[in-house]
Amino acid sequence: MHESGEMYLETIFVLSKKQENVRSIDICDHMGYSKPSVSRAVGLLKKAGHITVDGNGYIQLTDSGMNIAKTIYERHTILTGSLVALGVSEKTASQDACKIEHVLSDETFAVIKEHYNKYLK
Repeated sequence: MHESGEMYLETIFVLSKKQENVRSIDICDHMGYSKPSVSRAVGLLKKAGHITVDGNGYIQLTDSGMNIAKTIYERHTILTGSLVALGVSEKTASQDACKIEHVLSDETFAVIKEHYNKYLK
């Protein structure tokens, strides 16, 4: 899974926590991307089996999509919290976490998560 696909799945997950139905236009608004870009990404995620789109255009995460989205969201949340605890502003911490969450190894993240849960939570 590429970073962009992970970002779309995380966005769908975050939006679905805030609203009952998620549509492509909601993703456009949230991410600031064009309709054609989101449409292409939605098509690729659908083809890969990570989302479904019903007749009304409502997007749902499949089990595989939900697993990826939750993993990325957890990374984002813990990395943001860790950076804030170190004194980084909330906005900058969130932006940096968004960049880091996709390239960090599972081993490194596990250690950061353990430290966060033990000392910072």
